[in-house]
Order: sequence, then C-alpha cells, then structure tokens
Amino acid sequence: MNHSFHSADRATHVKIVVVALVAGIAVTAFGIAARTGIADNSQTAAHVIKAGKPVVVTSSDNMVIR
Repeated sequence: MNHSFHSADRATHVKIVVVALVAGIAVTAFGIAARTGIADNSQTAAHVIKAGKPVVVTSSDNMVIR
C-alpha cells in the first residue's frame, strides 16, 4: 500500500473526487437551508427603532498617582 497521492491508481482518484463532491454538496445544502431559515424570520420580525434623546459620553484616561 502506497500512501502517496501522486502514485495512486485511477480508482483512488475517483473516490477522492466523489467524496469531495459529496462533501461540497452537503456543505452547500446546509448553508442554503440555514440562510433561508434566517432570512424568512428576519423579514417578518423587523422592528423600527426610533432615536431617543441625545446622550453625551465622556471619559477621562488620566491616572491619579498618590
């Protein structure tokens, strides 16, 4: 048994391509299914947010050493 990809026979190359193709299709299908589920919920649950009063935020990075 040789563990080199370059010296593998034709059947091994076909098996690798088939496994990669099936995995790619599975990941794509999962991504599409997850994306459509989120998009449907986000469109129906959209809320309008109104701006409130202005807020002033200040900070002081001065260190007090005693």
